Amino acid sequence: MTIDRVGNYQETVMTHRPTALITGASAGLGRALSRALAGRGWRVIGTARRGDRLDRVRAELGAAFIAVTGDVTDPAHRARLAEVAAGAGPLDLVVNNASRLGPSPQPRLADYPLDELEAVYRTNVVAPLAILQAVLPMLDLGGVVVDVSSDAAVEPYPGWGGYGSAKAALDQLTAILAAEHPELAIYSFDPGDMRTEMHQAAFPGEDISDRPEPDTVVPALLRLLDERPKSGRCTAADFAVAR
Repeated sequence: MTIDRVGNYQETVMTHRPTALITGASAGLGRALSRALAGRGWRVIGTARRGDRLDRVRAELGAAFIAVTGDVTDPAHRARLAEVAAGAGPLDLVVNNASRLGPSPQPRLADYPLDELEAVYRTNVVAPLAILQAVLPMLDLGGVVVDVSSDAAVEPYPGWGGYGSAKAALDQLTAILAAEHPELAIYSFDPGDMRTEMHQAAFPGEDISDRPEPDTVVPALLRLLDERPKSGRCTAADFAVAR
């Protein structure tokens, strides 16, 4: 297998169809990225809790999309994902995109329900690591990991203590994994504000129609995958594609 200068896989002795595992694939950025990768000839293993939404993605993308319904915080579901990934052959990309916002409206930390905080950390920190522990041995040499982060990981926005601190923990976890696995490209990727259900829940009752659609962020993420710079934290703005 060889990779040309824009990151496209080319045929050598046999054709290798690149494979990605994407969590939170039924909506928002996960769905938009699944669509874009399928258009490039990739096979996508997509997971999310809403089976009906996953079915719609599968109906749109056909055989390029393998739907595995379940919750990433469930160990049995993660084991199933690993089983499906092993059956699909070497992985080229893992995208930990599934996230949990927490209560809406978001409370200040002094009032944050601790059971809710634990749930946010289970989804945003523990589950991504657990998935990577299960599938890192399946990643092809030179494979890519993208953990979807947020500017709330680095900016102390009042009311964002639960989600923001969880994403900060994910950033540090990602950085350490990158140091421990120099053979892989491992990134925290901050997509910026997007017009998604979770972003709407963060601002209940407000008009967020001025936020960009997730599809507009995908070109920057694809450029990251194509260029594969040194592992680290990056934002969509770093890889903005001129129009």
